Amino acid sequence: MRRRMFETEHDDFRESVAEFVKRHVAPHVEQWAEDKGLPRELWQAAGEQGLLGLEVPEQYGGGYPQDYRFNAVLFEEFSRVNFALPSCIGIHADVVPPYIVKLGTPEQHQRWLPGIADGSIIAAIAMTEPSGGSDLANLRTTAVRDGDDWVLNGSKTFITNGYSADFVIVAARTSPEKKARGITLFGVEATMEGFHRGRKLDKVGQPESDTAELFFDNLRVPSENIIGEVDTGFIQMMVNLPQERLGAAVYGLAHARQILDETLEYTKERTAFGQPIGAFQHNKFLLAELVTKAEVTQAFVDEAVLAHTTGELSAVDAAKAKYWASDVQNEILDHCVQLYGGYGYMNEYRVARAWKDARVNRIWAGSNEIMKELIGRDLGL
Repeated sequence: MRRRMFETEHDDFRESVAEFVKRHVAPHVEQWAEDKGLPRELWQAAGEQGLLGLEVPEQYGGGYPQDYRFNAVLFEEFSRVNFALPSCIGIHADVVPPYIVKLGTPEQHQRWLPGIADGSIIAAIAMTEPSGGSDLANLRTTAVRDGDDWVLNGSKTFITNGYSADFVIVAARTSPEKKARGITLFGVEATMEGFHRGRKLDKVGQPESDTAELFFDNLRVPSENIIGEVDTGFIQMMVNLPQERLGAAVYGLAHARQILDETLEYTKERTAFGQPIGAFQHNKFLLAELVTKAEVTQAFVDEAVLAHTTGELSAVDAAKAKYWASDVQNEILDHCVQLYGGYGYMNEYRVARAWKDARVNRIWAGSNEIMKELIGRDLGL
C-alpha cells in the first residue's frame, strides 16, 4: 500500500539522506563494528549535510522544519543499512535538542546547539541507572546545592553515545523528599572535573554504538547548566519521552522492512527439493503474513508521525506505537532468520546481525511492559 504522508520536500530530503548513507555510511559499517564506535568524521559529515539539525533553530545552525516527517525519513534511511546508526543519531539529533530548545536559556542555546547541529559536539542523555532500569522516578544520582553550584554524585548505565559524548543531559535527584517531583536535569560537559566514563559495554548486538557507563564523583555543575527549572525534570522527561518512543517505532519498523525485503528475494533465489523455498506453502503464507503485518503497522506508525507533527500525539499513542512496532520488528526478524536456515545464524549475513541488533528495541526508551502499563492505565485499569 502506498504511503501518503510524505510530500515532495520529504522525497527530496530522502534522496539526499540516501546518497549520504551510500557515500559516507554503507562502505564503513563493518569497520565501525570492529572499532565498536562511530568516528567523529561521520558526525562532522552528517552535520555538514544538515542531518543533525532537524530539531535545532536556524539561528543556531539547524534546519528546524518543525515537521517530524523529516526525522522519520532520516531514521528510515539509516535503518536500511544498520540499526545502531539511527539510535545513535537519534539520541544526538532527535532526543537531546528538544530539551535544550524548549527548556534552555538563550545562553544554553548559543553554547550547545550549534555544536550539536554541526557534529562538533556529540550529545547523549543519561537517565537509566544500574538499579533502576525503566523506573525513572527512583533515581539515586544526587545533586546537592553548594553555593552557586550543584555537586553531582552517582552513576548511569546503558548510555548510548556515552563513551564519545562531549555533552550529556543528566537527570539527578535534587529534592529526595519530593520523590518523582524532586528531579532536575543538568547539562554536563565531559571536560568537567569529576566526570568519568566506564568501559564500553559488551552488548549482544549493535557493536557500532558506544554504549557506556557514566560516573559522577563530586562533579560541580554551575547553576546556569540547569536545563529547565529545579525539581521539574521528571515532568520534562515525561513530556519528551513520547518523541523518543516514536523514533524507536519508526526506525525499528524500517529496519525490519528492509531485512524482510532482502529475505523475500532470498526465498526466491534459494532452492530446496527442486524449487525456490518461497514457493513452499508454509513459507509463502508466512511471508504473506509478515508483509501484511508490516504494512498494517506502518499505517499506524505513519499516523503517529503525522499526529506528532501537528502536536496531537498522546503519550499513550506513542507507547502503543513503540510497543507494537518493536514487537513486530522482532517477530519479523526472527522469522527471517529461520527462512535463511543455518546461514541466518552466521554473523556474515545481515539478517543475523539485524536479529541481534533489534532485540533491545523492546527494552530501551521504556520497556514494552512499561508501555503496556501506560496503555492499561489509560483504559482505567
